[in-house]
Amino acid sequence: MRDRAQATLLSGELTSVADAWSDGQPIYRQLHDRVVAMILEGSLSEGDPLPSVRTVAADTRVNPLTVLKAYQQLADERIVESRRGLGMYVNVGAKALLASGERERFFRDEWPRVRATIDRLGLSAEDLLNDRPPDNGENNNFRRR
Repeated sequence: MRDRAQATLLSGELTSVADAWSDGQPIYRQLHDRVVAMILEGSLSEGDPLPSVRTVAADTRVNPLTVLKAYQQLADERIVESRRGLGMYVNVGAKALLASGERERFFRDEWPRVRATIDRLGLSAEDLLNDRPPDNGENNNFRRR
């Protein structure tokens, strides 16, 4: 029973993404990415059930085949597994696998742009770690967040 109550709660988290569908990416991919984010953030742990396809489809007002496609992609990536008669569950090792992939993607796709900005602004590692701009006497109004 705990699994069913948890899956219902998690369905609510998936529903929140439905309020902000992006035109730039297919809905199944947005659902896939939300489940990935939930695993990385700890909302879904290894061994946890995913909300049922029907529940997510009804809550997000999308076609069940769209939800199934997102779940199937997660299964193909070995992030979740289907347990006959029980539903989909997060696999052991899914978080580590996803974190590794996210790190690779960050360094491949985002880091070069971030690094170029750091170099262009003349920021040091100390500036970044202290969450403050360099003190060159020009910016005395900076307030730490």
